[in-house]
Order: sequence, then structure tokens, then C-alpha cells
Amino acid sequence: MTTSNPTPPAALIRHTIRLAGIVVGYSELEDASALLGRARGHFRPGVGYELVQPVFRLFTDAVPVPGGPVVDPEKLDRYHQSRDALHLSLEEDDGTPVRTSAIHIADYADAEHPDAREVDILISDQNYWDRREVREVVARL
Repeated sequence: MTTSNPTPPAALIRHTIRLAGIVVGYSELEDASALLGRARGHFRPGVGYELVQPVFRLFTDAVPVPGGPVVDPEKLDRYHQSRDALHLSLEEDDGTPVRTSAIHIADYADAEHPDAREVDILISDQNYWDRREVREVVARL
């Protein structure tokens, strides 16, 4: 079963995050735990990211230091409401939809750190975890 250890590179596939069919971004979801139903990884924006970026910047304003304390609870509440209203979706590289409970993009990118974006996804799709486990086993052979 998948643990929270990084996935072998050969088993990684590109995942696409969409907003009503528009590509918001991509990730290989390098770190995953089937036990927790959680996958995360580096996030690369797509053509539609600018449509949702203000929502994810609400989180950055509320929690200005990655892993740090909440400094603006009202913005954090607005972030959760706005994020949930987006109804983002996740797909595997072949277009297979993946059922999720939440998709969070931590966008700490700035001029000094232009790639400081991570995605954290709660995945409630057991078929996804089964497919991922098969890819990981095959990659280790």
C-alpha cells in the first residue's frame, strides 16, 4: 500500500487540475499516502490559473509563512468558502477523473521564489489508490 514516502520517479504521472474544464495546473503528486487519502506535490500553473489564483492568495494572506500560524482568521474562512465554491476537479494523465474531497494550492510564489507552489489533495477515490499502487509496484521491478 502507498505510504507517505515519495513515489518512485518511474511511477509518477502528470495530474491535471481543472475548473469547469479549464486547466488550472499540473502536478505529479510526488508524495502520497493511501492510508490518509492524501497526495501532494509541486504545482505548475496552467493557462487558467489566473482565474483561481486570487482565491489561493487568500490562504497565503491568512497564513503568510508556510506551516506557520493563522494571522487572519477571517481571510482563512473566506478562503475555505471560496475554494469549496470553485468545485475544482482532478484527472490522471489519460483523462481518468479522480474523486476528491478538497484541492488546496499553497501559492507562496514571489519574485525570489517563482516556483513556490504546492498542491495538497484529499483523494476519496479507492480506484485511484489501487491504480497508483500498481504503478508503484511495477516501477520497483
